[in-house]
Amino acid sequence: MARSTDNQGWGNSGFHFPSASPAMIRTVILGVLVLVLLVTSYYQIEPAEVGVIQRFGKYVRSSDPGPHLKIPFGIESVTRVPVQRQLKEEFGFRTALAGVASSYHKPNADTLGESQMLTGDLNVAVVEWIVQYRIKDARAYLFHIRDVRETFRYMSEAAMRQVVGDHSVDEVITIGREDIARAAKVELQRLCDTYGIGIEVLQLVLQDVNPPDAVKPAFNEVNQAIQEKERAINDAWAEYNQVVPRAKGEAEQAVRAAEGYAIERENNAKGDATRFDAVYQEYRKAPGVTRKRIYLESMAQILPKVGRQIIVDDKAKGLLSLLPLDLGKGVKP
Repeated sequence: MARSTDNQGWGNSGFHFPSASPAMIRTVILGVLVLVLLVTSYYQIEPAEVGVIQRFGKYVRSSDPGPHLKIPFGIESVTRVPVQRQLKEEFGFRTALAGVASSYHKPNADTLGESQMLTGDLNVAVVEWIVQYRIKDARAYLFHIRDVRETFRYMSEAAMRQVVGDHSVDEVITIGREDIARAAKVELQRLCDTYGIGIEVLQLVLQDVNPPDAVKPAFNEVNQAIQEKERAINDAWAEYNQVVPRAKGEAEQAVRAAEGYAIERENNAKGDATRFDAVYQEYRKAPGVTRKRIYLESMAQILPKVGRQIIVDDKAKGLLSLLPLDLGKGVKP
């Protein structure tokens, strides 16, 4: 009886698992296969991505965002490409921590090699810039170029060096930065289209442009002199804009006053001439009457201005001379 009990699974050596039946083994294997099938055939594409499906390494199709199925067991593989995401490459510097107060890595040989460029007037400028881009063709991005990111960085550096080499150092550092950034963006997009890497350049921004540290003090002095010159020119133009319009206004006022005076004198002269002609015509018709009328009108204008007068004719006889006693009242002898 004790031996019979040992054969049922319990013995001196402890617990023994019961032997599995063939049906159970088949069920377990089938479950594992189904699980592997589900895991290797289902995939999910996020909203900002596109799935690129390869069958034994060859491109087959692209999948839009959402759940999808593929041939399992590694026959088909999926690569997710962020086509709607805005990507960024930095040149001449590296951001250590982005935020409200961003921090940057110290310059090294790689960043200095990217940023130091020769300008069109054979000067050296340190140019730092950012390229923002997105992937517009996932298939071209994955298969046309072996190392897309490194190639794109080389293209950006080549485009920037070409554009900077066509401008003077003053244009690169001061007045021509926007034109340089715009021209470099156009050239970089042209290179991307030529090599067919499936990238669209969204924006190229010059972050910081400076002369090398060895000549920076001298360059700053030159810039300060240029700024003082521009300020003096602007002050002169401001003074010009104040004085010249005022002088022109005064001159215009004097001209208008002279013209008005001339018109008034001319009109008065014409009126006098017309009145004289009219009097002359009347005089020709009746000389005596007209002469007497002119005399009387003239005396009517003159005598009120003379005041009270006593006129004594030396030839008059029989007149008694009187001493005027009202001299204090304005009577003139």
